Amino acid sequence: MRLFGAVLGSLLLLTGGTPALAGTGWSPSPIAWTACPDDPDSPDAPDGECGTLRVPLDWARPWGPSITLAVARHRATDPAHRLGVLLADAGGPGSSGAEFALSPSFFSPEVRARFDVVGFDLRGTGRSEFIRCDDTTVPPGNEPADAARFDALRRYSERAVAACRARNSPVFDHANTAVNAQDMDAVRRALGEARISFHGISYGTLLGQQYAEQHGDRVRAMVLDSSVDHSAGLERFLGDRATAADELFHQFAAWCDRTTSCALHGRDVVALWPRALELAGPDSNRVRDRVFSDMYGPDWDDAARVIADTLAGQPQVSAQFEYNYDSIRLAVVCQDFALRIRDFPQYRALRAEELRRGPLMRGSMLGHAEAMACLGVHGPPANPPHRLDIARAPRILLLNARYDPATPYTWALAIHHRAPANTTLLTYEGSGHGIYPRTTCTRSAVDHYLLTLETPRHDISCPA
Repeated sequence: MRLFGAVLGSLLLLTGGTPALAGTGWSPSPIAWTACPDDPDSPDAPDGECGTLRVPLDWARPWGPSITLAVARHRATDPAHRLGVLLADAGGPGSSGAEFALSPSFFSPEVRARFDVVGFDLRGTGRSEFIRCDDTTVPPGNEPADAARFDALRRYSERAVAACRARNSPVFDHANTAVNAQDMDAVRRALGEARISFHGISYGTLLGQQYAEQHGDRVRAMVLDSSVDHSAGLERFLGDRATAADELFHQFAAWCDRTTSCALHGRDVVALWPRALELAGPDSNRVRDRVFSDMYGPDWDDAARVIADTLAGQPQVSAQFEYNYDSIRLAVVCQDFALRIRDFPQYRALRAEELRRGPLMRGSMLGHAEAMACLGVHGPPANPPHRLDIARAPRILLLNARYDPATPYTWALAIHHRAPANTTLLTYEGSGHGIYPRTTCTRSAVDHYLLTLETPRHDISCPA
Protein backbone atom coordinates (compact mmCIF):
# COMPACT_ATOMS: atom_id res chain seq x y z
CA MET A 1 0.00 0.00 0.00
CA ARG A 2 2.89 2.40 0.75
CA LEU A 3 4.39 1.65 -2.67
CA PHE A 4 1.04 2.18 -4.38
CA GLY A 5 0.62 5.48 -2.54
CA ALA A 6 4.09 6.64 -3.54
CA VAL A 7 3.48 5.80 -7.21
CA LEU A 8 0.09 7.50 -7.15
CA GLY A 9 1.60 10.57 -5.50
CA SER A 10 4.30 10.78 -8.19
CA LEU A 11 1.71 10.58 -10.96
CA LEU A 12 -0.35 13.29 -9.35
CA LEU A 13 2.64 15.60 -9.01
CA LEU A 14 3.24 15.17 -12.73
CA THR A 15 -0.35 15.84 -13.68
CA GLY A 16 -0.93 18.63 -11.17
CA GLY A 17 -3.86 16.88 -9.51
CA THR A 18 -4.60 15.59 -6.05
CA PRO A 19 -5.83 12.10 -5.23
CA ALA A 20 -9.28 13.51 -4.46
CA LEU A 21 -9.55 15.06 -7.91
CA ALA A 22 -8.16 12.26 -10.07
CA GLY A 23 -11.34 11.30 -11.87
CA THR A 24 -13.48 11.03 -8.75
CA GLY A 25 -15.58 14.17 -9.01
CA TRP A 26 -14.99 14.94 -5.34
CA SER A 27 -15.19 18.61 -4.45
CA PRO A 28 -15.45 20.47 -1.14
CA SER A 29 -18.63 22.11 0.03
CA PRO A 30 -18.58 25.90 0.54
CA ILE A 31 -17.69 26.94 4.08
CA ALA A 32 -20.62 28.20 6.15
CA TRP A 33 -19.21 31.14 8.10
CA THR A 34 -20.50 31.98 11.58
CA ALA A 35 -19.33 33.89 14.62
CA CYS A 36 -16.24 32.34 16.20
CA PRO A 37 -16.57 30.34 19.43
CA ASP A 38 -16.19 32.32 22.61
CA ASP A 39 -12.79 31.17 23.87
CA PRO A 40 -11.11 33.24 26.61
CA ASP A 41 -7.73 31.72 25.75
CA SER A 42 -7.99 32.59 22.06
CA PRO A 43 -6.62 35.82 20.54
CA ASP A 44 -9.51 35.86 18.07
CA ALA A 45 -10.39 39.23 16.61
CA PRO A 46 -14.01 40.21 17.38
CA ASP A 47 -14.82 40.63 13.68
CA GLY A 48 -13.49 37.24 12.62
CA GLU A 49 -15.54 34.42 11.10
CA CYS A 50 -15.21 30.70 11.75
CA GLY A 51 -16.36 27.62 9.91
CA THR A 52 -15.55 24.01 9.18
CA LEU A 53 -14.60 21.99 6.13
CA ARG A 54 -14.97 18.26 5.69
CA VAL A 55 -12.16 16.55 3.80
CA PRO A 56 -11.28 12.90 3.18
CA LEU A 57 -9.34 11.20 5.95
CA ASP A 58 -7.29 9.49 3.25
CA TRP A 59 -6.91 11.46 0.03
CA ALA A 60 -6.32 8.20 -1.85
CA ARG A 61 -9.88 7.20 -0.85
CA PRO A 62 -11.86 10.44 -1.21
CA TRP A 63 -15.21 8.68 -0.76
CA GLY A 64 -14.11 6.93 2.41
CA PRO A 65 -14.22 8.32 5.96
CA SER A 66 -13.88 12.08 6.35
CA ILE A 67 -12.72 14.48 9.05
CA THR A 68 -13.58 18.08 9.91
CA LEU A 69 -11.06 20.93 9.75
CA ALA A 70 -11.57 24.20 11.61
CA VAL A 71 -11.19 27.29 9.40
CA ALA A 72 -11.19 30.99 10.29
CA ARG A 73 -11.20 34.19 8.26
CA HIS A 74 -10.67 37.88 8.82
CA ARG A 75 -12.16 39.72 5.86
CA ALA A 76 -10.24 42.47 4.07
CA THR A 77 -10.98 45.79 5.75
CA ASP A 78 -10.92 47.54 2.35
CA PRO A 79 -13.07 45.16 0.28
CA ALA A 80 -13.22 47.54 -2.68
CA HIS A 81 -9.47 46.99 -3.18
CA ARG A 82 -9.33 43.37 -2.08
CA LEU A 83 -6.51 41.35 -3.67
CA GLY A 84 -7.69 37.90 -2.60
CA VAL A 85 -6.94 35.40 0.14
CA LEU A 86 -3.77 35.29 2.22
CA LEU A 87 -3.60 31.90 3.89
CA ALA A 88 -1.36 31.95 6.97
CA ASP A 89 0.25 29.26 9.08
CA ALA A 90 2.42 29.84 12.16
CA GLY A 91 4.03 26.41 12.17
CA GLY A 92 4.94 24.39 15.23
CA PRO A 93 3.83 21.78 14.40
CA GLY A 94 0.93 22.24 16.76
CA SER A 95 -0.09 25.86 16.38
CA SER A 96 -3.65 26.83 15.49
CA GLY A 97 -3.79 28.29 12.00
CA ALA A 98 -7.35 29.43 12.64
CA GLU A 99 -6.34 31.45 15.70
CA PHE A 100 -3.31 32.85 13.89
CA ALA A 101 -5.43 34.17 11.03
CA LEU A 102 -7.55 36.12 13.49
CA SER A 103 -4.66 37.63 15.44
CA PRO A 104 -5.16 41.37 15.01
CA SER A 105 -1.55 42.47 15.40
CA PHE A 106 0.64 40.19 13.28
CA PHE A 107 0.02 41.42 9.74
CA SER A 108 0.23 45.13 8.99
CA PRO A 109 -2.96 47.19 8.51
CA GLU A 110 -2.09 47.51 4.82
CA VAL A 111 -2.05 43.74 4.35
CA ARG A 112 -5.20 43.22 6.40
CA ALA A 113 -6.93 45.89 4.32
CA ARG A 114 -6.29 44.13 1.01
CA PHE A 115 -6.55 40.44 1.91
CA ASP A 116 -8.98 38.06 3.52
CA VAL A 117 -6.56 36.47 6.01
CA VAL A 118 -7.50 32.78 6.32
CA GLY A 119 -6.11 30.00 8.47
CA PHE A 120 -7.08 26.43 9.17
CA ASP A 121 -6.12 24.09 11.97
CA LEU A 122 -3.98 21.38 10.42
CA ARG A 123 -4.86 17.79 11.25
CA GLY A 124 -4.20 17.05 14.90
CA THR A 125 -4.17 20.71 16.01
CA GLY A 126 -6.65 23.13 17.50
CA ARG A 127 -10.18 22.09 16.60
CA SER A 128 -9.14 19.68 13.83
CA GLU A 129 -9.01 16.18 15.33
CA PHE A 130 -6.68 17.29 18.15
CA ILE A 131 -3.90 14.77 18.83
CA ARG A 132 -2.95 14.29 22.47
CA CYS A 133 -0.73 11.53 23.79
CA ASP A 134 -0.79 10.02 27.25
CA ASP A 135 2.16 11.68 29.00
CA THR A 136 1.66 10.42 32.55
CA THR A 137 4.95 8.51 32.60
CA VAL A 138 8.39 10.09 32.72
CA PRO A 139 10.66 8.93 29.87
CA PRO A 140 14.27 7.95 30.44
CA GLY A 141 16.92 10.50 29.49
CA ASN A 142 17.23 11.09 25.77
CA GLU A 143 21.05 11.11 25.81
CA PRO A 144 21.79 7.42 26.53
CA ALA A 145 25.36 6.72 27.59
CA ASP A 146 25.45 3.05 26.63
CA ALA A 147 23.67 0.40 24.58
CA ALA A 148 21.51 -0.76 27.48
CA ARG A 149 20.12 2.74 28.06
CA PHE A 150 19.64 3.26 24.34
CA ASP A 151 17.63 0.04 24.13
CA ALA A 152 15.57 1.08 27.15
CA LEU A 153 14.81 4.42 25.52
CA ARG A 154 13.81 2.72 22.29
CA ARG A 155 11.43 0.37 24.14
CA TYR A 156 9.90 3.31 25.97
CA SER A 157 9.49 5.23 22.72
CA GLU A 158 7.89 2.25 20.98
CA ARG A 159 5.31 1.95 23.75
CA ALA A 160 4.66 5.70 23.75
CA VAL A 161 4.20 5.86 19.98
CA ALA A 162 1.93 2.80 19.94
CA ALA A 163 -0.22 4.24 22.73
CA CYS A 164 -0.46 7.63 21.05
CA ARG A 165 -1.34 6.07 17.71
CA ALA A 166 -4.06 3.94 19.30
CA ARG A 167 -5.50 6.88 21.23
CA ASN A 168 -5.58 9.15 18.16
CA SER A 169 -6.49 6.69 15.44
CA PRO A 170 -7.18 7.05 12.58
CA VAL A 171 -5.99 10.64 12.07
CA PHE A 172 -2.56 9.84 13.54
CA ASP A 173 -1.64 7.97 10.34
CA HIS A 174 -2.91 10.77 8.08
CA ALA A 175 -1.35 13.95 9.46
CA ASN A 176 1.92 14.51 7.63
CA THR A 177 2.62 17.74 5.78
CA ALA A 178 2.00 16.39 2.27
CA VAL A 179 -1.52 15.49 3.38
CA ASN A 180 -1.95 18.92 4.98
CA ALA A 181 -0.95 20.53 1.68
CA GLN A 182 -3.79 18.65 -0.03
CA ASP A 183 -6.14 19.92 2.67
CA MET A 184 -4.90 23.42 1.96
CA ASP A 185 -5.95 23.15 -1.66
CA ALA A 186 -9.36 21.92 -0.53
CA VAL A 187 -9.63 25.11 1.55
CA ARG A 188 -8.72 27.16 -1.54
CA ARG A 189 -11.39 25.44 -3.59
CA ALA A 190 -14.00 25.78 -0.85
CA LEU A 191 -13.28 29.52 -0.81
CA GLY A 192 -13.82 29.69 -4.57
CA GLU A 193 -10.35 31.15 -5.22
CA ALA A 194 -8.41 30.42 -8.41
CA ARG A 195 -5.15 31.35 -6.64
CA ILE A 196 -4.09 32.13 -3.10
CA SER A 197 -1.22 33.89 -1.39
CA PHE A 198 0.52 32.20 1.53
CA HIS A 199 2.59 33.28 4.53
CA GLY A 200 4.17 30.44 6.50
CA ILE A 201 6.47 30.59 9.50
CA SER A 202 8.86 27.89 10.74
CA TYR A 203 7.25 24.47 10.20
CA GLY A 204 4.57 26.31 8.25
CA THR A 205 7.20 26.90 5.56
CA LEU A 206 7.21 23.17 4.87
CA LEU A 207 3.46 23.35 4.27
CA GLY A 208 4.09 26.19 1.81
CA GLN A 209 6.88 24.35 0.02
CA GLN A 210 4.84 21.20 -0.41
CA TYR A 211 1.84 23.17 -1.60
CA ALA A 212 4.07 24.94 -4.14
CA GLU A 213 5.31 21.56 -5.35
CA GLN A 214 1.79 20.13 -5.69
CA HIS A 215 -0.08 23.24 -6.82
CA GLY A 216 2.46 25.86 -7.89
CA ASP A 217 0.09 27.22 -10.53
CA ARG A 218 -2.44 28.00 -7.76
CA VAL A 219 -0.02 30.28 -5.91
CA ARG A 220 -0.24 34.04 -6.35
CA ALA A 221 2.52 34.91 -3.85
CA MET A 222 4.33 32.99 -1.11
CA VAL A 223 6.37 34.11 1.90
CA LEU A 224 8.44 31.49 3.73
CA ASP A 225 9.75 32.88 7.01
CA SER A 226 12.43 30.78 8.78
CA SER A 227 12.44 27.78 6.50
CA VAL A 228 12.57 24.07 7.20
CA ASP A 229 14.71 22.23 4.64
CA HIS A 230 12.84 19.07 3.71
CA SER A 231 15.91 17.61 2.00
CA ALA A 232 17.79 17.37 5.32
CA GLY A 233 18.83 13.85 6.22
CA LEU A 234 19.41 12.67 9.77
CA GLU A 235 22.99 13.97 9.95
CA ARG A 236 22.10 17.48 8.73
CA PHE A 237 18.88 17.54 10.74
CA LEU A 238 20.98 17.18 13.90
CA GLY A 239 24.29 18.74 12.89
CA ASP A 240 23.07 21.96 11.25
CA ARG A 241 20.93 22.75 14.28
CA ALA A 242 23.79 21.98 16.67
CA THR A 243 25.99 24.48 14.84
CA ALA A 244 23.21 27.07 14.83
CA ALA A 245 22.67 26.75 18.59
CA ASP A 246 26.34 27.44 19.33
CA GLU A 247 26.38 30.36 16.91
CA LEU A 248 23.45 31.83 18.84
CA PHE A 249 25.27 31.39 22.14
CA HIS A 250 28.24 33.37 20.81
CA GLN A 251 25.84 36.10 19.72
CA PHE A 252 24.44 36.14 23.25
CA ALA A 253 27.93 36.39 24.74
CA ALA A 254 28.76 39.31 22.42
CA TRP A 255 25.52 41.06 23.44
CA CYS A 256 26.38 40.62 27.10
CA ASP A 257 29.86 42.08 26.55
CA ARG A 258 28.44 45.31 25.13
CA THR A 259 25.28 45.61 27.28
CA THR A 260 25.70 46.94 30.80
CA SER A 261 22.26 45.70 31.89
CA CYS A 262 23.24 42.07 31.21
CA ALA A 263 23.35 40.13 34.48
CA LEU A 264 26.74 38.72 33.39
CA HIS A 265 28.20 41.93 31.94
CA GLY A 266 31.94 42.18 32.43
CA ARG A 267 32.36 38.42 32.88
CA ASP A 268 33.50 35.71 30.46
CA VAL A 269 30.13 34.28 29.50
CA VAL A 270 31.52 31.50 27.30
CA ALA A 271 33.78 30.30 30.15
CA LEU A 272 31.02 30.60 32.76
CA TRP A 273 28.47 28.56 30.80
CA PRO A 274 30.04 25.10 31.30
CA ARG A 275 30.48 25.93 34.98
CA ALA A 276 26.78 26.80 35.25
CA LEU A 277 25.77 23.49 33.66
CA GLU A 278 28.06 21.63 36.04
CA LEU A 279 26.58 23.38 39.09
CA ALA A 280 23.05 22.66 37.84
CA GLY A 281 23.73 18.93 38.21
CA PRO A 282 20.65 16.89 37.27
CA ASP A 283 18.92 20.08 36.12
CA SER A 284 21.65 20.92 33.60
CA ASN A 285 19.61 19.90 30.54
CA ARG A 286 16.64 21.92 31.72
CA VAL A 287 18.85 24.97 32.24
CA ARG A 288 20.24 24.48 28.75
CA ASP A 289 16.74 24.08 27.33
CA ARG A 290 15.60 27.32 29.00
CA VAL A 291 18.51 29.22 27.45
CA PHE A 292 17.80 27.58 24.09
CA SER A 293 14.18 28.71 24.31
CA ASP A 294 15.38 32.25 25.00
CA MET A 295 17.24 32.18 21.68
CA TYR A 296 13.97 32.23 19.76
CA GLY A 297 13.16 35.85 20.70
CA PRO A 298 15.91 36.30 21.45
CA ASP A 299 15.43 37.14 25.13
CA TRP A 300 19.04 37.69 26.14
CA ASP A 301 18.05 39.34 29.43
CA ASP A 302 16.34 36.17 30.60
CA ALA A 303 19.19 33.94 29.37
CA ALA A 304 21.67 35.99 31.40
CA ARG A 305 19.50 35.85 34.52
CA VAL A 306 19.08 32.08 34.20
CA ILE A 307 22.84 31.57 34.02
CA ALA A 308 23.53 34.04 36.82
CA ASP A 309 20.94 32.38 39.06
CA THR A 310 22.37 28.95 38.29
CA LEU A 311 25.87 30.12 39.18
CA ALA A 312 24.42 31.41 42.46
CA GLY A 313 22.89 28.01 43.21
CA GLN A 314 19.32 28.94 42.26
CA PRO A 315 18.69 27.46 38.79
CA GLN A 316 15.56 28.59 36.94
CA VAL A 317 14.54 25.55 34.97
CA SER A 318 10.91 26.05 33.96
CA ALA A 319 10.29 26.19 30.22
CA GLN A 320 7.26 27.13 28.15
CA PHE A 321 5.79 24.62 25.71
CA GLU A 322 2.92 25.66 23.50
CA TYR A 323 0.09 23.65 22.01
CA ASN A 324 0.45 19.89 21.67
CA TYR A 325 3.86 19.83 20.02
CA ASP A 326 5.21 16.93 22.09
CA SER A 327 2.32 14.77 20.89
CA ILE A 328 1.82 15.82 17.29
CA ARG A 329 5.49 15.66 16.35
CA LEU A 330 5.15 11.85 16.44
CA ALA A 331 2.53 11.97 13.69
CA VAL A 332 4.06 14.82 11.68
CA VAL A 333 7.83 15.33 12.11
CA CYS A 334 8.49 11.59 12.34
CA GLN A 335 6.64 11.11 9.02
CA ASP A 336 8.14 14.15 7.27
CA PHE A 337 11.76 13.21 8.04
CA ALA A 338 13.73 9.96 8.08
CA LEU A 339 14.64 10.22 11.77
CA ARG A 340 15.38 6.52 12.15
CA ILE A 341 18.42 5.61 14.29
CA ARG A 342 19.24 1.93 13.81
CA ASP A 343 21.26 1.12 16.90
CA PHE A 344 23.53 2.46 19.61
CA PRO A 345 26.71 2.59 17.44
CA GLN A 346 24.92 4.85 14.95
CA TYR A 347 23.53 6.97 17.79
CA ARG A 348 26.99 7.29 19.34
CA ALA A 349 28.45 8.53 16.04
CA LEU A 350 25.59 11.00 15.54
CA ARG A 351 25.92 12.27 19.11
CA ALA A 352 29.67 12.74 18.73
CA GLU A 353 29.07 14.86 15.63
CA GLU A 354 26.42 16.91 17.45
CA LEU A 355 28.88 17.64 20.25
CA ARG A 356 31.65 18.45 17.77
CA ARG A 357 29.49 20.96 15.93
CA GLY A 358 27.78 22.37 19.03
CA PRO A 359 29.97 21.82 22.12
CA LEU A 360 28.64 24.78 24.10
CA MET A 361 24.93 23.93 23.84
CA ARG A 362 25.58 20.17 23.67
CA GLY A 363 23.84 19.99 20.33
CA SER A 364 20.38 21.31 19.56
CA MET A 365 17.66 20.70 22.12
CA LEU A 366 15.09 20.76 19.32
CA GLY A 367 16.77 18.54 16.75
CA HIS A 368 18.00 15.99 19.28
CA ALA A 369 14.65 15.70 21.06
CA GLU A 370 12.78 15.20 17.78
CA ALA A 371 15.17 12.50 16.58
CA MET A 372 14.99 10.64 19.87
CA ALA A 373 11.19 10.95 20.05
CA CYS A 374 11.04 9.15 16.70
CA LEU A 375 13.00 6.12 17.96
CA GLY A 376 9.76 4.20 18.38
CA VAL A 377 8.45 4.92 14.88
CA HIS A 378 8.97 2.02 12.47
CA GLY A 379 9.03 1.88 8.70
CA PRO A 380 9.94 4.59 6.20
CA PRO A 381 8.39 8.04 6.57
CA ALA A 382 5.08 8.51 4.78
CA ASN A 383 6.27 11.87 3.45
CA PRO A 384 9.98 11.26 2.86
CA PRO A 385 12.53 14.08 2.56
CA HIS A 386 13.43 15.09 -0.97
CA ARG A 387 14.95 17.90 -2.98
CA LEU A 388 12.54 20.78 -3.49
CA ASP A 389 10.94 21.13 -6.92
CA ILE A 390 8.87 24.30 -7.22
CA ALA A 391 9.39 25.02 -10.91
CA ARG A 392 5.66 25.67 -11.43
CA ALA A 393 5.45 28.23 -8.62
CA PRO A 394 5.87 32.00 -8.98
CA ARG A 395 8.71 33.88 -7.31
CA ILE A 396 8.79 33.10 -3.59
CA LEU A 397 10.22 35.38 -0.89
CA LEU A 398 12.40 33.57 1.65
CA LEU A 399 13.17 35.22 5.00
CA ASN A 400 15.67 34.03 7.57
CA ALA A 401 17.72 35.43 10.41
CA ARG A 402 21.45 35.03 10.06
CA TYR A 403 21.38 33.36 13.49
CA ASP A 404 18.33 31.15 13.98
CA PRO A 405 18.22 28.35 16.59
CA ALA A 406 15.43 26.29 15.02
CA THR A 407 15.76 26.71 11.24
CA PRO A 408 19.44 27.39 10.52
CA TYR A 409 20.37 30.00 7.95
CA THR A 410 22.06 27.23 5.96
CA TRP A 411 18.61 25.69 5.38
CA ALA A 412 17.30 28.86 3.75
CA LEU A 413 20.45 28.99 1.61
CA ALA A 414 19.94 25.38 0.55
CA ILE A 415 16.35 26.06 -0.54
CA HIS A 416 17.44 29.21 -2.37
CA HIS A 417 20.26 27.41 -4.18
CA ARG A 418 17.90 24.67 -5.35
CA ALA A 419 15.37 27.15 -6.74
CA PRO A 420 17.39 30.23 -7.74
CA ALA A 421 15.08 31.09 -10.64
CA ASN A 422 12.01 31.67 -8.48
CA THR A 423 13.20 32.51 -4.96
CA THR A 424 14.54 35.73 -3.45
CA LEU A 425 16.30 35.60 -0.08
CA LEU A 426 15.92 38.32 2.52
CA THR A 427 18.52 37.97 5.29
CA TYR A 428 17.90 39.57 8.67
CA GLU A 429 21.38 40.25 10.03
CA GLY A 430 20.40 39.43 13.58
CA SER A 431 19.26 36.64 15.87
CA GLY A 432 15.97 34.87 16.48
CA HIS A 433 13.27 32.80 14.88
CA GLY A 434 10.60 34.40 12.69
CA ILE A 435 11.58 37.77 11.26
CA TYR A 436 8.68 39.44 9.41
CA PRO A 437 7.58 41.76 12.25
CA ARG A 438 11.07 42.59 13.54
CA THR A 439 11.93 45.83 11.75
CA THR A 440 10.56 48.32 9.26
CA CYS A 441 12.92 46.79 6.70
CA THR A 442 11.64 43.23 7.08
CA ARG A 443 7.99 44.19 7.32
CA SER A 444 8.03 46.63 4.39
CA ALA A 445 9.82 44.15 2.11
CA VAL A 446 7.18 41.48 2.76
CA ASP A 447 4.25 43.87 2.53
CA HIS A 448 5.47 45.35 -0.75
CA TYR A 449 5.84 41.90 -2.25
CA LEU A 450 2.41 40.70 -1.12
CA LEU A 451 0.69 43.86 -2.31
CA THR A 452 2.49 44.35 -5.64
CA LEU A 453 4.11 40.97 -6.47
CA GLU A 454 7.35 42.87 -6.98
CA THR A 455 10.50 41.34 -5.49
CA PRO A 456 13.99 42.83 -5.52
CA ARG A 457 16.16 41.83 -8.46
CA HIS A 458 18.81 40.63 -6.05
CA ASP A 459 18.82 39.12 -2.58
CA ILE A 460 18.53 41.73 0.13
CA SER A 461 19.69 42.24 3.68
CA CYS A 462 18.03 43.94 6.64
CA PRO A 463 20.15 45.14 9.57
CA ALA A 464 19.57 43.77 13.05
